[in-house]
Amino acid sequence: MKCLLTQRLRMKTKWFLLICLLFIGIYASAQSPSELLNFNEQRLDYNQKGMLILGSWAIGNMALSTFRLQANNPETQAYHQMNLAWNAVNLAIAGFGYYSAANASADLSLTESLLEQNKISKILLFNAALDLGYMVGGVYLMERSKNSEQSDRLKGFGQAVIVNGGFLLIFDCIMYYMHANHESSILIPLLENIQISSNSVSFRWQF
Repeated sequence: MKCLLTQRLRMKTKWFLLICLLFIGIYASAQSPSELLNFNEQRLDYNQKGMLILGSWAIGNMALSTFRLQANNPETQAYHQMNLAWNAVNLAIAGFGYYSAANASADLSLTESLLEQNKISKILLFNAALDLGYMVGGVYLMERSKNSEQSDRLKGFGQAVIVNGGFLLIFDCIMYYMHANHESSILIPLLENIQISSNSVSFRWQF
């Protein structure tokens, strides 16, 4: 008898979850297209502007380092060699990121919007962690320079890594804050309209 009741409870739970998913899907498709469209367009606009900032930083640094490569100081030369290589990579990333954002579709469902928002948030947090790692690596190079025959070279490399890692950390943190604020002001209120309890699904419609 107990086993039969347990099976019935599981069956009811499965049906309830299926109904919840069905109604959530209906609700998601019924959301104001303009509201979700505006949200995704703004998200893509943030990404495009971010890539323009990153690209501008890269171009400016590359121009400066190209000019300073002929410096007489070996440490300065090493700094600008690393800075030039580092920002060549930054420029490539900025170009690809801008192209991707410019050609991405903003016409997404609520579910797709959530997935894209979660994706960019994870990428920015991961990048911020990498940026900290870069800065630690730069400090390590500078420490090694104190007891190395290539002291000037290692010190210059370390300084360049710290400067660029610091910029990227600030950049990624600001981008994450902008996206998080955008999500909390528009996307979260949409989700709050969905209310699920243990035995019911309800929606709060706003006009």
